[in-house]
Amino acid sequence: MSADRQQMDVDIVCVGFGPATAGFLTTLSKALNGENGQPPLESKVMPGMPLQVLCYERADDIGFGVSGVVTRGRSIRKSFPNLDLSQIPMAHEVKHEEVYYLMDPIGASRRSGLLKFADKILQLTKKINPFYKQHAIKLPLIPPFMQKDPGMVLSMGQFCQWAGSNLMASGTVQIWPGMPVREPLFEKDQVKGVRLVDQGTDRKGNPDAGFMPGMDIRAALTVVGDGPVGSIGIKLDEKLGLPEGHHQRDWAVGMKMVIQLPENCKLEPGTVLHTFGYPEPEIFGFLYVYPDKIASCGIFVPSWFDSPSRTSYRYLQYWMMHPQIWQHLEGGTLRSWGAKSLQESGKRGEPFLVGNGYARIGESSGSTNVLTGSGVDEAWATGTQLAEAVIQLHKEGKSFTKENLEATYVKRRRESWIEKEGRIAEKSRDGFQKGFVPGLLGMGLTGMTNGLLNFGCEIKRPYERIPSLESYYRDKISPEELEQVRVESVRMGTSMFDRLMERVGWPKIAYDGKLLVSHQDALILGGKVQAPAGYADHVVFLDHDICERCGTKVCIELCSGQAILPGEDGKVPQFDREKCVHCGACMWTCAQARKGDPERSNIAFQAGAGGLHSAEN
Repeated sequence: MSADRQQMDVDIVCVGFGPATAGFLTTLSKALNGENGQPPLESKVMPGMPLQVLCYERADDIGFGVSGVVTRGRSIRKSFPNLDLSQIPMAHEVKHEEVYYLMDPIGASRRSGLLKFADKILQLTKKINPFYKQHAIKLPLIPPFMQKDPGMVLSMGQFCQWAGSNLMASGTVQIWPGMPVREPLFEKDQVKGVRLVDQGTDRKGNPDAGFMPGMDIRAALTVVGDGPVGSIGIKLDEKLGLPEGHHQRDWAVGMKMVIQLPENCKLEPGTVLHTFGYPEPEIFGFLYVYPDKIASCGIFVPSWFDSPSRTSYRYLQYWMMHPQIWQHLEGGTLRSWGAKSLQESGKRGEPFLVGNGYARIGESSGSTNVLTGSGVDEAWATGTQLAEAVIQLHKEGKSFTKENLEATYVKRRRESWIEKEGRIAEKSRDGFQKGFVPGLLGMGLTGMTNGLLNFGCEIKRPYERIPSLESYYRDKISPEELEQVRVESVRMGTSMFDRLMERVGWPKIAYDGKLLVSHQDALILGGKVQAPAGYADHVVFLDHDICERCGTKVCIELCSGQAILPGEDGKVPQFDREKCVHCGACMWTCAQARKGDPERSNIAFQAGAGGLHSAEN
């Protein structure tokens, strides 16, 4: 699209405000303030002024989105030596940590023969197992690599609001929420800034009433911290590829709630519960307790869950109702709800960290530790490392070339605990490619040997792991009945998997109107989805012929906000952005490969406005 675009010059532009960018700006702002009697770093675009630093965030506020976090907080505490957690809403030090294996109390979970045998053996422990009536086994000890004590529990939204408020109050940087960024500005092999999205367009991006081309923000350094489904990171990867041997094939969708616990709940602030084994063996769960009887809880549904039935919201409710969890939640009230995609390839998902004019930090830079399941503190650390490099280069009068950034930022990162622990964890989850039990054994083996031993194997692409409906349900539902359910779902414009799950033994959810509510009610009670007019759709089905041939339509079933529905003809799905929470799960869980690019799916997740506005995080 040819258009006259406004242009603004700054020194540094950041994309996405999460823990990585917060760490970067927090560290950089100290130098911009000229602390310890040092002169502030001077701007090249505005001589005589400090560096001009802008950050653009897609969401309408820097604290939107629900995400419970437990972290050791090493890098965060280093940035705030006198950190007082009581000053951060919904934050507390870790006081008590437990891990539970959850057995299947209703008999609907799809468990392998080996796991069924293990469950029977565990049932023999009922005389000595105090959790037998709750269908659970408490691990007698927590593997050292999983321990988060000492550490802290946080609400990611509240923490980002706190960090962002401190930054804005410093007057050293500008943070602009509600400003989605469309693409990087390339000039030959150099990134020269970013382009904001066009406004006043129709759903396909064509100029409409009030059309205004997105502004070009030109900068000497573009800091990319926009997460695993951010448009800038995606476009960089599409243009540059990944380093040899690296891939981004492991993903998960995290679906979470913030709950007001019942008055009789005995869990103390700082309690951390981890679970595995139910509602399906591959689904992990968590519960973190904050002050004032508030808790975050949720599940992770991974890409190696070999099922076309990935209804995360319903699985979350079954997990909540497991006797071991429900005893703490019964009588509670939903406060907030949300979901996000998690890039779970860790070190092997690391892209090119730097280039001429850009650097990548945070989750999309491969910083997540897939053995410990920790990412927030790691992301923060990468941000501080880049800030230290920027300060060094600026003081030395050097430009932000690939060579200079490698000699400062990348060098710091390679010499840090991020690199050391990331390499230990690199192959820790490979065993899950062969099944749940090999996956657990592989993680244990990696953890106990500091990465020397593991179950290393080829990692399949997500769409290669999704079986057909007929194959998945072959022992329980006939092909004729499956087709009948498919036809009726298309006619009614609804998901088919709720019906299929009930057909194979999962009970209906007994809604109570407070905590157990329908998926659509969660969108109302637990947040608010906004999708302002005048922007192009950010979820795009690229090749309609491929969609028509797809028999599973996993994109419909996994959609966190029920924003993807059967099309009018049942072939090409429909996208309703009025319900989209911007989790990005559709992009990686699509069951079909993109034409000409086997590493990506037939769904493109592009820059877009709106998303979930949680009432509280």
